[in-house]
Formats: sequence, structure tokens, C-alpha cells
Amino acid sequence: MPPFKSLIQVDKTLPTPVFLQLSEQLGQLIRAGTLVAGQRLPGTRQLADLLELNRQTVVAAYDEGLAQGWLESRAGSGTYVAAHFPDIKPQLLASNDSTASVLGTDSTGTQPGYAFDSLNFLVRPVLTNSAGLHLDDGFPDIRLAPMDELSRAYRSYFRWGNPQTHFGYGDTKGHLLLREQLSLHLNETRGLRTTPENILITRGSIMGLHLTSQVLLRSGDIVVTGETTWAGATMNFRKTGATILTVPVDQHGLDVDALARLCEQKNTIRMVFVTPHHHYPTTVTLRPDRRIRLLQLAEQYRFAILEDDYDYDFHYLSRPILPLASADREGMVVYVGSLTKSVAPAFRIGYVVAPTALIDELARLRRIIDRQGDPMLEFAIGQLLKTGDLKRHFRKALRTYHVRRDRFCELLTSELAPIVQFTKPDGGMAVWARFDPAIDMDALATRAGQKGLFLSSGVFHNPPGQQLHGTRLGFASSTEEELERSVMVLRNVLGSSFGFPGFIRPW
Repeated sequence: MPPFKSLIQVDKTLPTPVFLQLSEQLGQLIRAGTLVAGQRLPGTRQLADLLELNRQTVVAAYDEGLAQGWLESRAGSGTYVAAHFPDIKPQLLASNDSTASVLGTDSTGTQPGYAFDSLNFLVRPVLTNSAGLHLDDGFPDIRLAPMDELSRAYRSYFRWGNPQTHFGYGDTKGHLLLREQLSLHLNETRGLRTTPENILITRGSIMGLHLTSQVLLRSGDIVVTGETTWAGATMNFRKTGATILTVPVDQHGLDVDALARLCEQKNTIRMVFVTPHHHYPTTVTLRPDRRIRLLQLAEQYRFAILEDDYDYDFHYLSRPILPLASADREGMVVYVGSLTKSVAPAFRIGYVVAPTALIDELARLRRIIDRQGDPMLEFAIGQLLKTGDLKRHFRKALRTYHVRRDRFCELLTSELAPIVQFTKPDGGMAVWARFDPAIDMDALATRAGQKGLFLSSGVFHNPPGQQLHGTRLGFASSTEEELERSVMVLRNVLGSSFGFPGFIRPW
């Protein structure tokens, strides 16, 4: 008989009933091969005496094992380990590790016992809001978010309406109130011509890009992007097996003449990905004549345009240029946007705007990934659009970010020229900064972090075989005083670590 008194340890102080603890530990012994198929277990009275338990506790544990299929009862003979289990070779404890897992050979729990493909192109640094000084990728200032208004909208969700409707399953496309209000907002501010049926609400724009890629792309399809582009998009394209080709990006945005030549050579282009309002990462705006030409090429060669308009709401020169989707007459543009950058990253609200046939298909695919979004958050954001609170927030944030952009650009010019070169962006929440080629960008980011300033090295913006020596320096999420301190830290790091002694200034 196995040494049950040593093998089984129950803890009566735990919230889990003792009979369930006993039943589970018997199951673990069976899975580990300590108890083998067909082995007879002690009688309930005998095991109760061994473990100093009430006999009824053991009876309940055996009943649970019978119900789970681990055990079987034989009339007049007793309780046995079920005969249908295969022979399992008991695992030996490693000589220097008394905690080896019964789940596999790796006692640390890091590696499974089966093989799978790990895709290197999915490895990408996770950008987070830093609690200290930061020149981030271009995040909003969460301190400006309309939290009180959102809180009131959330409470109204609980107070009003039918609970069965509010807390049951909802529309896969998103809460109707948000789609209605967002349709009105997009038509008013972006010149679109939508109805709620043209909109799918997603958890951020990245879900919209993923769903669109999965529906429109197949292995071997050609997707064209700029030489510099957003890695989050290209990762999705590559996951489908698509081939990615690139064209140059200059001070006027995507080179559509180069795209036209590519179309002549490869007349099977399936999709072109663009961020025309503020190109990522360089922030340049696609010139109007290039926009027209891009739409003409899409109609001629029948490729889809995936337009990511990630920060349309923040443009500082009068009225921003309207999206490509506003001039689309042939249904060639899939328009993806987000309220995440406009409010706060934690509020995962994105959207896809497209002809209804595509929206319906995207919704069907979304259903097997994520049955629906967050109805409470979607309702709350819809309420803020309906009451005008969100539009007031946009106007307030726009004024604030405009002032911060101007002050930040002044600081870059007065404190970091000529080591740092940039063009003042017309909009968005970050500056694309190019550093002196003598500067190691990885080392710069590391040493700035040691001084309390987070910034990205920008190396993941580099096209294959090129060194841009550039990165995005976000200004929107920092106050003017925080921006001044950040630039002084950066200046001192450049002076002390990279041979620019004239840049060192005492605090």
C-alpha cells in the first residue's frame, strides 16, 4: 500500500472543503502514476484512520472521484483506480529539486512539453505610460481625461433601462448608442457618409487592423506600406502570410509615384496601408494631390486602402485635411480609428468604417475571437458624445497640446540644436526627432532612463539595412514644466555621455 499518510496532506484552515482536497490529491496521484489503473484503494474507514479524518469525509471524496471518473466501485470488493487509465511511469524527483512539476519536465513552468512556432516578428517592446519624466510615443495626458463625466455616464448605465438588455449579450458590432453617435461625429468632423451599420466598434484600432487583415488577406497577397511605418500593422499583415513591399516616404508623405510604378510591375497588389493625416512615425501629412492619386490607383488596380487615422482629432493648423475615406466613391477605403489616443489608453474603444458587407463579415469574425466589446464603456462613451462632453474634451485637449507642442519645439531648438533636428509637426502628439549619427540610440535611451527620463531608442523604426537615428518624442502627456525638465535631462545626458561637453548644464 502506498504511504498515504505521507502522500496526502489536507489543510482544514483552507476554504476548500476537506473532501475536495482529498479527492483532488487522489487524482494527482493517479495522474502522476503513483496510483496505477486497477489498483485497490483502502477502505473508507481505514483511510480515515490513517489520515485522522471523519469517515464520511473519505466517503464524500471517493464519491467525488467516482463522479469524475478517476475511480470505480466494484460490488463487494471495494473502490479501485479506474481500469481505463493507461500505465503511467511515475516521475522521479530531480536530485536537486524537490518541487519538480508533475505537468512536465520543466519544473519552472516556463516551457510546455509540446512544440509550437515562436514568431520573431511578433516580438516588440511594450510601450507603457511612465510614472516619471517621459517623452513617449505620443500618448494623451490622462490627467485631462473627462473622468467625472465618464463616471456619471457609467452610473447611468446601472440606473436606467432593462437589466436584461444592459447585462446580457449585446450586438457584436458594438453598442447601438455609440455607433449612432460616432456615425454623427465622423460625418460632421471628417466628411464621411456613414450610418451605424457602417461601423464596427473594436477594442482599440489594433483589433480593427487585425480583423481587416484576417478577412482581406491570404498567404502570398501583396501589401504595400511606407518604408517607415507602424510595426503593429505590419505584424498583422505578416501573420496572414502576406508579402510586404515598401515605397519611400518623404516630407509630403507616401510616394505615390513609386506606388504607381510598383502597381505596373505587380498588378496583383491587394492592400495599401497608410497613415495619411500624420504619417507614423515621422508625423508628415500626405499632400492633397497624392491623396487623389492614391484613390485613383486603388480604383484602377482594385486594391483596398487601409487608412489608419490614429490621431485625427489633434491638428493645430485650422481645419485638418479630411481623410481619404471622405473622398472614396468606390468603396476602396477601410477607415480605422480610435478614441484611445483621444481620451486614455485604458479605454479600449476603436472602430472600423467600411461598406456594410465588409462590416458584417468583420463582425462575424470578431464573434469567434471576442463575443462582444464592453457594453458599459461603449454606452458611457456614447453618452459623452451625445451630451457634447467628449467634444468639449477634444477642444480643451487640443488647446493644451497645441501650447505644449510649441513650447517643446522651442526647447528642442534652443537646447538641443544642432544635435537634434526636427520639423514642427502640424498635428499629433509627438515630434519625429533625428539625432546626430555619432549617438548610440540604445545607449541614449538607457542612460536617460538612469537619470529618470523615459524615451524610446527608436531602433524599431529603422527599415531593414538603414539607421535613421530617429525616434518619436511625445509631448502631449507632459506639462510644460515636465517638458523643460525632460529636455534638460536629455541635454545633460548628451553632454556627459556622448562627447558634447557644452551641453552639460547644472541643475
